[in-house]
Amino acid sequence: MNRFKRYLRHILYLEDDIDRASAAAAIKKNIAFRGPNVIILACAIIIAAVGLNVNSIPVIIGAMLISPVMGPIIGWGLGLGTNDTELLKTSIKNFMVMVVISIVAASLYFLISPLRLNNPTELLARTRPTIYDVLIALFGGTAGMLEHSRKERGTVLSGVAIATALMPPLCTVGYGIATLKLNYIFGAFYLFLINSFFIAMATFAVTKFLGFESAEADEVHRRRNRHIATAVLLVMLVPSIISAIGTIRDNNFAINAERFVQSNKTIGSSYIFDHQVDLNGRHQTLDLYLAGEALDYTTKQVLLRNAQSYGLHSDQIIFHEEAAVQNFNKNEVIRDLNSHYLNTIQELNKRITELEVELAKYKGAEKAAEKAASVGDTVTHQP
Repeated sequence: MNRFKRYLRHILYLEDDIDRASAAAAIKKNIAFRGPNVIILACAIIIAAVGLNVNSIPVIIGAMLISPVMGPIIGWGLGLGTNDTELLKTSIKNFMVMVVISIVAASLYFLISPLRLNNPTELLARTRPTIYDVLIALFGGTAGMLEHSRKERGTVLSGVAIATALMPPLCTVGYGIATLKLNYIFGAFYLFLINSFFIAMATFAVTKFLGFESAEADEVHRRRNRHIATAVLLVMLVPSIISAIGTIRDNNFAINAERFVQSNKTIGSSYIFDHQVDLNGRHQTLDLYLAGEALDYTTKQVLLRNAQSYGLHSDQIIFHEEAAVQNFNKNEVIRDLNSHYLNTIQELNKRITELEVELAKYKGAEKAAEKAASVGDTVTHQP
């Protein structure tokens, strides 16, 4: 056991690879938003907005790699951890400047963009923050601060920028302003604040853990900072937990609905040829589309009682019997089903083709980047 403890202490020992003074200097240097940083931020936000506009994941990832938004947030956490009031004020001021620039740029883009979103899946994904976003921000912020503190920095910061996804929520806020959709504005901005705050809290914790040198501060200031951090922590954390509970509930409903449908595909001379789970409203519903012979009252009641064993309530199930008939004709039902499934297959094939095109673009960009890096290495190593 002692040997194992010594080995564990050896592999987790940080002192040999930590440079606190260099880390603090680098963080302070990247806080200010002026000159090139402002232009780079505006370019990054426009790229992210285009990526969200066309639902392109590679473009969104590229924007997150370009963006300099992490600077003020890491500075915010460092200021808290070292009791440096001036650094904290400067970081928060530049954080607000960064937010305003990003939202204005995104709003202008969506106002003048000729493209319209028919299925804004990436935007919708940025409007409902949960406790899982808190965890991503905490672990991402921890990794980012440890990377800042290393003597030899690698590529961890790029991964943190992608994982914590700070740019897309700001773009979504801009979209909400441009289209006057309040749920987009408030949901996305709350997600951005959660990500930012918990990255700063993770930075604060790592700063304390690594023993960064603290600025001179009296006990009153320290206590006030702790109280402010605790209050903001509760404001951020509690709603995200509530949202996570709703996400888990929705997920369980979708799974139970799928199991119920698969177990009751055939009901006498009737068929469930399609179904749809609606989780957008407060009241979850399962729409059943029936073909074949129309169900009588007794059969429906038996089906609804069966649904209760899957955790579904009778008022959550909606029957659609437009395709069902009183005088059942099996050939007509088969023809209708074939037509329905053919249309579904055509839509899926179209979507697969679109995804293959996006994947080809991503692979082409990746190969081009690898080739450029290879050429750069060759030039660097030439005598």
